[in-house]
Amino acid sequence: MLTPGSLMLGNAEQCVECRHEHGTGDRCLSFAYDPEYFGRLASSGGARGRPLFQGLRVPALPALSALVADACAALSGAPRIGWEELSVHVAAQSVQLAYGLGSESRPVPPNSEAAVAGAVRTIERHPDAPLTLASLAQEARLSPYHFLRMFERVTGVTPHQYVLRTRLRNAAMQLSEGSARVLDVAFDCGFSDVSNFHHAFRKEFGVSPRVYQVRSA
Repeated sequence: MLTPGSLMLGNAEQCVECRHEHGTGDRCLSFAYDPEYFGRLASSGGARGRPLFQGLRVPALPALSALVADACAALSGAPRIGWEELSVHVAAQSVQLAYGLGSESRPVPPNSEAAVAGAVRTIERHPDAPLTLASLAQEARLSPYHFLRMFERVTGVTPHQYVLRTRLRNAAMQLSEGSARVLDVAFDCGFSDVSNFHHAFRKEFGVSPRVYQVRSA
């Protein structure tokens, strides 16, 4: 039996089944990982050897609260972090809880800090590019898990949040500089969904893009 906030685990080539017999309105979020990729994430999280879950369930522990809140926010359309980042967190957290591994607080290595600084410069130069966690981690020569963890520790936000805010800042600059259409500004700054752009802009600046443009004229 899974209570809200629990994790259901499964190994590669293992069949699992989930049924909703005792309630309605349940919402489940599932991630399927390539075994080799998951192995790298597990190794980054502290596991040794081929990751193999002995149990199928992790109960709703306090350590999962923030992760579950992020998942719920993403499902409701107001994500704090991106889906790719969330999948990395889920994998690492699952391994650490299932294997009883602790997460030590260590200083950021100089090479990791330099790698994050390089990623920040990439985002600032090309915020409208299709920047993913995987591509930024590859450029930084870090695993996605370590890159995500180091980026948060160095900058205080996730890569997704940093990219979003950089795009919104550029959009605000374009809107204040002329009479460009809001639609054109949204696409030019890397947003593929105009409604998401309006929602994110209002949340960041307190007004709609059009109102911001009028006030800046």
